Amino acid sequence: MAAKDDDHGAFMEKFLLLPPSPSSTLPLHGLTFAIKDIFDIAGHVTGFGTPDWARTHAPAAATAPAVLAALAAGATGVGKTVMDEMAYSINGENAHYGTPVNPCVPDRVPGGSSSGSAVAVAANLADFALGTDTGGSVRVPAAYCGVFGLRPSHGSVSVEGVVPMAQMFDTVGWFARDLATLSRVTDVVMLPPAQPAAERRPSRVTVPADCFRILGSSLDDHTYEIVNASAAKTFGSDVVDNRDLGDFVSSNVPSIGKFIVVGSSASSGVPALSAISHVMRVLQRSEFKANYAEWINTVKPNLGPGIRERVQEAVASADDPAMEDLHTVRTEFRSALAALLEDDGIMVIPTVPGAPPRLRMEAAMLEDFRARAFSLLSIAGLSGFCQISIPLGIRNGVPVSVSLLARHGADHFLLGVAQELYQALRDEAAATWGSSA
Repeated sequence: MAAKDDDHGAFMEKFLLLPPSPSSTLPLHGLTFAIKDIFDIAGHVTGFGTPDWARTHAPAAATAPAVLAALAAGATGVGKTVMDEMAYSINGENAHYGTPVNPCVPDRVPGGSSSGSAVAVAANLADFALGTDTGGSVRVPAAYCGVFGLRPSHGSVSVEGVVPMAQMFDTVGWFARDLATLSRVTDVVMLPPAQPAAERRPSRVTVPADCFRILGSSLDDHTYEIVNASAAKTFGSDVVDNRDLGDFVSSNVPSIGKFIVVGSSASSGVPALSAISHVMRVLQRSEFKANYAEWINTVKPNLGPGIRERVQEAVASADDPAMEDLHTVRTEFRSALAALLEDDGIMVIPTVPGAPPRLRMEAAMLEDFRARAFSLLSIAGLSGFCQISIPLGIRNGVPVSVSLLARHGADHFLLGVAQELYQALRDEAAATWGSSA
């Protein structure tokens, strides 16, 4: 049962995991961290967000390496956090354990599936928190709760001891209230490069206009103008590139044309990005089915609304006859995006397509929002590139964020650019929003 006292409903259970060799010289000395209930901790059942999973699994025999790394660096674990069932949602609502309360906007969802981890950080219940991100499960709750969230390059952090959702896209990620802490955790969990590269500025800052048009009515937040002005002031206007990403994808991903009609969504306004989202979601669904169809058909778990239908759809889905083409699109997209960003480029996009949805939002409205969200989230998801969600502040009572992306393996470069750009983004947002922020 989830712990409920004064913790915003963020925790499944609270406990102390102490560093094995405490020392003030350790990089995370004195910091506390929360752990999504998808990570193994020796002696504890890993619940995967749903009671029937916990009921049918024994306590873990060993602790996940990502958790051990944080402990070895001097941090203290303070408990396991609530998550969406089987990690199959970006909403953050859990029918069994309750929905963690978003400290920024209590009448709106906290985002998922790493909901409790984001809430624990936003509510000052932990200095940082571990989560996972397959389709957006760190980036979305970070944006909704107004904290920093990093999805590292796919495969750069061990996922041993982490219950898989879809291994093709699963990553371990983390949250923090400030960039300094986020960077310290990154250096511990990812390890810094063997030979630290000299600090360098981005050679190109791509700010695709069409990605910001996905915001729709949220365009009055002026994030597109804020990002362009901040990048120009920080790095020079000559490096800012506003080309439409959809046009670039259509021209440089040869196989995408087969899916544009299938994946198009009128609400997103960017058919090529809807197609990228479609490709990723079909691949994710296929891998989820391979992982869990047998368990689901045997146990018949009592899943909450929304999750139940999504899981049933995945388990009942037939093998896609275009599976080879889907994998081809993934390979082509990753190569095209690498060519666009090169070693020293970054891309700036909205993390999510607007304000966090209200609690218990009507299903049809929520599905439209999800479709637009995945048009943005699948850019890093399908490519495996690294992405950091950056809070800009509160506008009209809700948190607003943007994300920076960089090529696969450029995680430390991405964090360096974020540190250089962040204050300009905050200043520009404050100046643009004025007293209405």
